[in-house]
Amino acid sequence: MKEYLTKEISEVLSGYEDIPSDFVVELQTPQHSDHGDLATNCAMKLARHLRKAPRQIAEELTQKLIDKPLAPNRIEAVEVAGPGFINFRFSDAYLYDELQGILDAGDTFGRTTLGEGKRAIVEFVSANPTGPLTVGHGRNAVLGDTIANMLEWVGYDVTREYYFNNAGRQMRVLGQSVQARYNALVNPNEGTRVLTDEDGTTLEVPTSFPDDGYRGDYIIDIARELVDQHGEGLLDEEEETVFKDAAEKAIFKEIEKTLLRLKIKMDTFFNENSLYESNRVWDVVEEFRSKNLAYDSEGAVWFKTTDLGREQDKVLVKRTGEPTYRLPDMAYHADKFDRGFDKIVDIFGADHIATVNEVMDGVEVLGYDRSLVEVVIYQFVTLVRSGVQVKMSTRKATYVTLDELMDQVGDDVTRYFFLMRSPNTHLEFDLDLAKEAGSKNPVFYLQYGYVRIASILRKAEEVGFSFSEKTNLALLTHEVEIALIKHLLLFPQTVQKAAEASEPHKIAYYLTEVATLFMKFFAECRIIGEEQGIATARMRLARATQTVLKNGLTILGISTPDRM
Repeated sequence: MKEYLTKEISEVLSGYEDIPSDFVVELQTPQHSDHGDLATNCAMKLARHLRKAPRQIAEELTQKLIDKPLAPNRIEAVEVAGPGFINFRFSDAYLYDELQGILDAGDTFGRTTLGEGKRAIVEFVSANPTGPLTVGHGRNAVLGDTIANMLEWVGYDVTREYYFNNAGRQMRVLGQSVQARYNALVNPNEGTRVLTDEDGTTLEVPTSFPDDGYRGDYIIDIARELVDQHGEGLLDEEEETVFKDAAEKAIFKEIEKTLLRLKIKMDTFFNENSLYESNRVWDVVEEFRSKNLAYDSEGAVWFKTTDLGREQDKVLVKRTGEPTYRLPDMAYHADKFDRGFDKIVDIFGADHIATVNEVMDGVEVLGYDRSLVEVVIYQFVTLVRSGVQVKMSTRKATYVTLDELMDQVGDDVTRYFFLMRSPNTHLEFDLDLAKEAGSKNPVFYLQYGYVRIASILRKAEEVGFSFSEKTNLALLTHEVEIALIKHLLLFPQTVQKAAEASEPHKIAYYLTEVATLFMKFFAECRIIGEEQGIATARMRLARATQTVLKNGLTILGISTPDRM
């Protein structure tokens, strides 16, 4: 309908000489149903160009639209409201045709062609293989996967990519941690010492265990596997490499298993080291030098960002010769562009917010279009149990792993809770609510709505109603029925808006509204016990609602059971 009205309004506006050539007609769904089904404020936006009062322009445009005329099987009324809004009311015939369209489209209803012919890459999770995925990683993972789902629903060919680094100091410490545990298992008589944290927590570790070593039980498990495989054969190893490699392999295996529990499957894994092996990182520095945007000072290499409008220059390569995080990130983004992606989405935690512009400055200097990069910054997660925060710390092993969370509340609940708030909002994950098995739990509320519909349709068919019967959808005249139909028709634009804004919570909100409207419909409009014609029409409306709930929950990565 938006496309149709945009075309009709644009044709009317073509008769005016003073309207800018780039003027865009915008149509929005009013917050209140008594304001119509769609509205435009174009009369108010054109007032200064046409040098007329907005209300006068709105009245002129409305009359011209009525005189065209607009198709009566689509639009029932066009009205001027307030200071110059033009409101459109859909005809019932249009609603019934579109309702049938939902039923005909089935599992494809809601798909659009916004990104048709375009390729997108969504980079997410990207945790280095130093330990299991935690609750903090979970929000990143679910956001990234759902954004990828949304982009696929609007037509993009999407690649899901995991970026990681298996080198550097943190990996050396990981190897040393496993090595110390291995030596202690092979030689139980080796001495121990006690590490004390700032909060007073103590941990007994082998004497050779690094002060900042990884303390989780998974380190002991990896060491035990090495004992099973090699016995005492690794006791004389001087380097930590074999232990680091074993840890990386074991941890990545667990990471992939965890992601699969969340219905997440990566298409590609990109190792940061490849950027050094291909010399891509150092090529970036040389290109900056060629443009007089990199220089040496105090033993380091600096990015001359003051020439780009920033307050101070930034270090690209430290005195030690080690690049700062900015440099490989710039090279990585250049690699993404060179692979031919039309849209690049990065999912970052709030701790990255200060560095995003620095990396994008580099991308632009390298000659790429930074506007094709969308960075989604999400706020962190706080686990709450009985009103008390559950503390997390990766290295100290006092964290809650993503697997432990799913063990407690299930994968569907985990996904939904990570999605039900805007990414830029701090998320307080209420474990007590997440464990609630009733309608207070928002994901169960949606699934219960889906299950209720499945149950109604089964019972209706058991007593003799059939979907094969000819149906007159025009029998759906109750105000609740009309309201439900109109809301179902908003699904495609809801998905598209959510995809364009990278905001999955918009779909979650919308589905809750659908479920609430259906419960009202179910309370006020019986199916079983009604005359066959109206009962069959209501069965169709229930099926259309079920379709929208299923498709929406599918985008969110949440299951739709027939029974609960």
